Amino acid sequence: MSASTQTRPRTTLPVVTPRPGQQRARFRSGVTRWLFVVPAAIFVLVFFGYPVVKNIIMSFQDYTTATFFTGEAPWVGLGNYIQVFQSAVFTTSVVNTALFTAGSIILQFVIGLALALFFRRHFPLSGFLRGLLLLPWLLPLIASSAVWKWLLDQDSGALNQLLGVVGIAPVPWLVSPSLALIAVIGVNVWLGIPFNTTILYSGLQSVPPELYEAASLDGATGWKAFWHITWPSIRSVVSVVIVLGVVYTLKVVDIILGLTGGGPANSTQTLATNAYHQSFINFQFGIGAAVSNVLIVVSFVFAMIYLAISRKAVDE
Repeated sequence: MSASTQTRPRTTLPVVTPRPGQQRARFRSGVTRWLFVVPAAIFVLVFFGYPVVKNIIMSFQDYTTATFFTGEAPWVGLGNYIQVFQSAVFTTSVVNTALFTAGSIILQFVIGLALALFFRRHFPLSGFLRGLLLLPWLLPLIASSAVWKWLLDQDSGALNQLLGVVGIAPVPWLVSPSLALIAVIGVNVWLGIPFNTTILYSGLQSVPPELYEAASLDGATGWKAFWHITWPSIRSVVSVVIVLGVVYTLKVVDIILGLTGGGPANSTQTLATNAYHQSFINFQFGIGAAVSNVLIVVSFVFAMIYLAISRKAVDE
């Protein structure tokens, strides 16, 4: 007995060709998307891409004020970077940058988180006080540095006059090598607290109140509630705040120049101010470009960390 197999004919789906009207609509949609993308891409290339590329090229040249007249910038290879790394000012700048960044970030975050937790409790004038807290963030940095320079002046500063009332001798906040960096960190903390408070307060608003109510039934209140509910809920926000704060603090130059100019005795000299001094004080643009490229690399690393944290937060 033989079994006969029957093969069924293959059924082919009809090819649907888009109508002319649909093709025109897709074409217009594609053109519209490019019209929105191209201007932004051109802007980024012209105002961000070109300066970065020019800065990289300049760091390998002996680029001085004479270059603007002669048009000649001899190629020195890694000579500028070698000179930068062998400079004692560069070592001081790296140490000061690390201290300035760490001190600013830690104090800004701790005070900002404390204020965010404080404002989470609704009370009269809480909205007004939160708005008032944003004022330091809205003021121009050079204006803030001018005000703080007057407040911290050793002879006629308001802070030393207040200390004199209680019998404390005038403190050389901005002219002492051992105190100048602390004073600059304090001013930068004052400027960064509004940002930290605003972002952390927004993160706290996303924590469901039901979690606290359920935890209170189990006796988890106060510090226990913060550690087991609040902190895990805002961990991604905390990571973003810290990374953004580091990237911003690394490139701070206005406040330091306005308060101390990098002195006294380079005690407040950072990578950002060092690049400024090399380029616009010493007019060694090649060396200044080399220092700024080092700062760009450090900032790029933290920017990549920020993107990774943001992507992880979105996936969660």
